[in-house]
Amino acid sequence: MKNRFPLLSFLLVLLLIFLSFRLLMPHNVDDSDVSEESFSTERAFSMLEKIAVKPHYHGSDEHDRVRDVLVDELKALGFEVETQEGFVYRPNARGLDKPVNIVARWEGSENSRALLLLSHYDSALVPSPGASDAGSGIVTILESLRAYKASGKTPENDIIVLFSDAEEIGLDGARLFVNEHRWAKNVGIVLNFEARGSGGPSNMILETNGGNKNLIKAFSKADVPYPVASSLMYSVYKMLPNDTDSTVFREDGDIDSFFFAFIDDHFDYHTANDTVENLDVETLAHQGSYLMALLDYFSNSSLKKLKADQDYVYTNMPFIGMVYYPFLYILPMLLVGVVLFFIIFYYGYQKEKIRGRDVGKGFLILLVGLILSGVVAFFGWELITNLYPQYVEVQHGFKYNGHSYVAFFVLLTNAIMFLLYRKWGRKHQLAGLFVAPLVLWLLVNTAVFLFLKGAAYFIIPVYFALLIFWIIIKQDRPNLLLLALLSAPAIFIFSPLIQFFPVGLGSDHVFISAVFTVLLFGLLLPVLGAYQWKKFLAAGCLIAAIGFLIGAHANSDFDDTRQKPNSLLYYLDETEGKAYWLTYDELLDDWTKGYLGEAPEEASKYVTAASGSKYNTQYTYAAEAPIKMVEGVSLKVQRDTIVNRRRNVQLTFYPERKINQLNLYADASVQFNTLQFNGKTVPIDSSGYAIGSRQSNMLLRYWMDDRDSLEVRYSTASETGVTFTTLSYSFDLLDHSQFSINKRPKDMMPKPFIITDAIVVKEEFNPDSFQLIQNDSVYASEERKIDE
Repeated sequence: MKNRFPLLSFLLVLLLIFLSFRLLMPHNVDDSDVSEESFSTERAFSMLEKIAVKPHYHGSDEHDRVRDVLVDELKALGFEVETQEGFVYRPNARGLDKPVNIVARWEGSENSRALLLLSHYDSALVPSPGASDAGSGIVTILESLRAYKASGKTPENDIIVLFSDAEEIGLDGARLFVNEHRWAKNVGIVLNFEARGSGGPSNMILETNGGNKNLIKAFSKADVPYPVASSLMYSVYKMLPNDTDSTVFREDGDIDSFFFAFIDDHFDYHTANDTVENLDVETLAHQGSYLMALLDYFSNSSLKKLKADQDYVYTNMPFIGMVYYPFLYILPMLLVGVVLFFIIFYYGYQKEKIRGRDVGKGFLILLVGLILSGVVAFFGWELITNLYPQYVEVQHGFKYNGHSYVAFFVLLTNAIMFLLYRKWGRKHQLAGLFVAPLVLWLLVNTAVFLFLKGAAYFIIPVYFALLIFWIIIKQDRPNLLLLALLSAPAIFIFSPLIQFFPVGLGSDHVFISAVFTVLLFGLLLPVLGAYQWKKFLAAGCLIAAIGFLIGAHANSDFDDTRQKPNSLLYYLDETEGKAYWLTYDELLDDWTKGYLGEAPEEASKYVTAASGSKYNTQYTYAAEAPIKMVEGVSLKVQRDTIVNRRRNVQLTFYPERKINQLNLYADASVQFNTLQFNGKTVPIDSSGYAIGSRQSNMLLRYWMDDRDSLEVRYSTASETGVTFTTLSYSFDLLDHSQFSINKRPKDMMPKPFIITDAIVVKEEFNPDSFQLIQNDSVYASEERKIDE
């Protein structure tokens, strides 16, 4: 017999898919007439326009201007404001800088733990105005505090604001605060606002050394209107080497954090397109909705009992909010699911609604669908990158037209599944065909229990699927509207995930989206498989897929809004008396060819050491350049003594131009008994020496500010001589008076995640060949003091 309401059920499925995305965040934001006590994106954007004018990376003049603006804004809100400054050394990265944090405090009415609101105010190095990352976090905090103050409320807990510096360099502002600021020990919880794109919903992720039980309960009680959170993200995050300022609070201070970050439009991240205009107003409203609710809750709740030993499974569900339960329930819930499956299976077998050949055909269709869809998506993306080699220049994993490709592969996968079930499944009962998806999902949940407990909420849609299993066995004409409605949990949970994987992990992970599409199709099989018009649905999906593929092709070239990232550096090697143009680009364009020529040579022929980058990118091409009179650094030796057969040296490198980064090298065979940089002691490693186990010549990467110098103190064996090599970087190639670099065309922009548009000067220094400066007197180097 025919099923009831097939067309309406199909429309309901489409509506549920739409709502699974629509209900994640605010929409149609228009707060031009919002009250003073409410969060206003209009007011927040007005502040953002003062911050994200141009790049304000650590050490730049614009960085100083932005700091002054933020200090004034906090003072206007009535906060006690101060700046915290100091050197931070990171042994693992061999990095040194001097962050200048902005710290403010609003004393609460009770003598309790403090709520800390956190975002960083430095932008990414060189190319980015930093509107989203993390100007959006800064203005979210400022506007929320303004609204909170306008309400006339007085917090019970102290509220601390930390606008950290040097986050983009290595989270060093957070390190400075956690390890050295007097207020750090009183912090009870941190709310950190971040960004890895310029749009989309903001995800809540936890940072804690213990269990998340009390944190999740508190988050739920705060009644956030648009929570986007899941323990899957929490578990994955804990497994990966992620780092935010919240990581520092957890690792160095054992202080728990909620941090909120949006990742869509990831191609804007750390680029010249991270502008006020590109920040999605709905995304900013979503950030504000988090903080307004959490500020009201945590400012007046006890922060002393947030630690816990127990972890919870949790996820958000439209119309319901947060759903959570202990990890202890995972195995019992899985076992209940398995038992229910066998009971219903036996019931269906007894009623002759389940036959062996139907079950076997169901497994065959599902297996073929999984393999075929995964292979098509995986190798399909490989083919696409070969057809469009320019994609390699977009270092972000997610490409400008990435959403079109996701839609293409998802629709193509659905077309494949409709065709498979039409060809092989039309003579079989749906109850028998549905066994395979249920078994697969129970196996998935078994794997989740063993390896990824944060995804254990996957069992929730399986329970609803088991109810559907029972209905289609019991009823000859099941109501497809009811079955579609019971499929809502599966759609709400998995539809956003299908989009998330390539956005978060890169377009090359679109095959995961295809596999999850098959898995979700399996849960919806009692609805989708009941349609008599699967051929037409397959054709519709295929036509729509082709449409998205054509759209992706139409947007595959670079233009004024989807610029080609490129790079150019001038490298002056004082040791060889030669200079080169360098690039990180694989595909040269007219702008870079203007300096590197039509046939540049491989950069490794001339230069081996790059400045360091997020993806360990190396220089690709080089060409000889004219020698310019560009200053590097100078060296002064203040101390050189030998005591008990150990040579002790104190020297200082001084910048002779505005330098943003100074790299220091010495031969890896040199063993330093002790080593200090600007007063920061390098720890002794397992070799018994300072950086004794290093595999490269790199000693230090120092991000300089305010023309700071670099003081180096070290001790070695008395017979050991040290020759230092320096690479000094200044981010002023396009502005330097000795260069006349053409302006980039509008369809190009500086490449992110690397040092570009920079002047690099390489020099070598042997302290033995320099005069000793001591007590304002100059001594010849041969008169250095030797005490034995």
